[in-house]
Amino acid sequence: HWTTKGAFIAYNEFCKAAGIESEPYENLKMKNVTDKFYGTLYSKVLDKKKKGDSIEIAENIPQCNVMINGKKSEIYHIDKLKEKEEFRYAPIGVFDSGVGGLTVAREIMRQLPNENVVYFGDTARVPYGSKSKETVIRYSRQIIRFLQEQQVKAIVVACNTASAFALDTVRNEFDIPIIGVIESGAKVAAARTRNKRVGIIGTVGTVGSGIHAQYLKKLDPEITVFGKACPLFVPLVEEGWLHDPVTVEVASRYLKELQDKDVDTLILGCTHYPLIRSTIRQVMGEEVCLVNPAYETALELGKLLEEQGLSSTGTEQKEFPYRFYVSDLAD
Repeated sequence: HWTTKGAFIAYNEFCKAAGIESEPYENLKMKNVTDKFYGTLYSKVLDKKKKGDSIEIAENIPQCNVMINGKKSEIYHIDKLKEKEEFRYAPIGVFDSGVGGLTVAREIMRQLPNENVVYFGDTARVPYGSKSKETVIRYSRQIIRFLQEQQVKAIVVACNTASAFALDTVRNEFDIPIIGVIESGAKVAAARTRNKRVGIIGTVGTVGSGIHAQYLKKLDPEITVFGKACPLFVPLVEEGWLHDPVTVEVASRYLKELQDKDVDTLILGCTHYPLIRSTIRQVMGEEVCLVNPAYETALELGKLLEEQGLSSTGTEQKEFPYRFYVSDLAD
């Protein structure tokens, strides 16, 4: 017999070997693993056969291997799944351009206490906001490879600039679940705005990408989005000037434009910014809702792990559940 998660793993393995894009678990809606799974499997085989590929599948699928163009691709039987059980105790990889992503890592630790975390801060190359899209993609690839060497089971891109520029690319290139921080923040902002005037502050790259506006418009076409790049916020945070008068003055100058636009909801579109949340609150006032995507990102990650059978039960404790790496000296 198969398990639902087992069938999904088998389905992914088949698609990978056949060079076919697999569907997300939630799209398959496998309440049981009989007709739906085998129907999907056979339909993929037929699609491939139309292209002239040589595919052989034994009649008793749960007990066999699949031959695709003469190459054997293993389909997991329930006994094989026991070997994968240890993978659920692998850590979650989290990365950012510096220390800002620690706000996301902290929420993951709070919301998913059974999970282990490996954090990488690219302190040698911070900030990402002034870098080109191609450069940010290259950096993201390098860091993901490093995290894979740490045997992580999923990755959170805890950087808005990397989420805007690199997320789609790395999702297509790496065979590991990867989520960003932008979509979750947009969902919260769309739900909380009352006058449908939403502000977004972030790096030059993030604000210039317009990706927050795209998500918000999909959720509610009536929302008007006002973006403001705040490039000095990241170096101020990295410098540790969280409550310094200089930071208050810089925030006052940056945020005046959004105050004049009468926004009632403001997305903190950089994971560094929650560290100066009190300063931003002081400038914007209590009536403006500040959206920190970190909390929602942690919840989204928990849902993803559950869907893919990767949630840790916490029964296997590690001596160092949280590990932190940086690419340059950190204070």
